[in-house]
Amino acid sequence: MIRIEDSLIGYEAKFKALADQKRLLIINELCNYDEVCVCDLVEKMDIPQSKLSYHLKILHDAEFIIKETRGTWSYYRLNESEINKILSPDLCCIFTKPNTQSKC
Repeated sequence: MIRIEDSLIGYEAKFKALADQKRLLIINELCNYDEVCVCDLVEKMDIPQSKLSYHLKILHDAEFIIKETRGTWSYYRLNESEINKILSPDLCCIFTKPNTQSKC
């Protein structure tokens, strides 16, 4: 059985990743495409590549995005299962009273 503390550590990292406007904008931008080359994201986000790479690493470490390297370019796409997990009732189970009608 998974300890609640272990689950909370994972969620803490995920919420920290979401607690930044630039990273939320990156996620929003990725929602519009199946995948995006980092070179295109630099133009769309209008921030230096070094700063963009910093934000992408945080999102990748939190498993919100998936990175695929092809040659010298990196391509990013949303990890929809992780995004949906944050938006799902599963997370609500941590913050609500268990009852017989819920799936918690």
